[in-house]
Amino acid sequence: MPEIKPDFPREWVEFVDPADPDGLDRFRCDITWLTSSWSCIYGNGCQGIYAQTPHDGCCSEGAMYSDKEDEQRVLKYAAELKRSEWQFFDQAQPKRKGGKLNVSEVDEDNERKTRNIENGCIFLNRKGYEAPGFTGQMGCVLHHLAIREDVHFVETKPDVCWQLPIRRSFEKVDLGDDEERRVTLIGEYERRSWGPGGVEFDWYCTSNTEAHVGKEPVYLSNAYELIKLMGTKAYTILKEICDARMEARRLASPKLLPLLQIHPATLAAEKSK
Repeated sequence: MPEIKPDFPREWVEFVDPADPDGLDRFRCDITWLTSSWSCIYGNGCQGIYAQTPHDGCCSEGAMYSDKEDEQRVLKYAAELKRSEWQFFDQAQPKRKGGKLNVSEVDEDNERKTRNIENGCIFLNRKGYEAPGFTGQMGCVLHHLAIREDVHFVETKPDVCWQLPIRRSFEKVDLGDDEERRVTLIGEYERRSWGPGGVEFDWYCTSNTEAHVGKEPVYLSNAYELIKLMGTKAYTILKEICDARMEARRLASPKLLPLLQIHPATLAAEKSK
């Protein structure tokens, strides 16, 4: 089915951050997205953002680091990778003995990111790669490392990689009482969230019905990531709201369902079953 068009009606909910003692910080959450049935289908129908590299998912350009701490954490885990599991192990080795792994670079905007090698992220094992002694799998080797170490991939991957396709952004709101409210927005990382380059993507998952096949809504399937982004107390409030919305949807008559602003890709996927 064709990709859904942007700018459809969304339902947002706003509440005070329970971790803020002054009651100034707030969360604004897109529950149309968070109650959608989106699920990552990498390796199971994902077409990749570029047609020429359909097996690379959204890893075709490398990942921007959020800050120095993010890069240092990735370097720490990259040092635990083995040649047998990482296609680009040799290319990542330090240029001089005792140096840092050569896994980062600076882009045209002087921003630091994971290194792009052979038209993809250095941490991406390519489909079909074979070599003597190589037993790794297609996909992000940092993701596979998390499985090997029995930790969540939030710990091993760059921030932007584990957050996608959830988008956290920030704004300040002046309510006219001489105090600013700090608002954290939790929503969908749409195609256009990537900036001008997003228009060039040949395919993108959040707006395609093919990826809206999750057994659980996003707020449950990505609970670990949301807790990392919001904190446990705020997530608990969000979950209660989303639970109530899902129950209302279950009980609503067909005539009332449009008022609940169901994600169009989820709705289309349900109708196609």
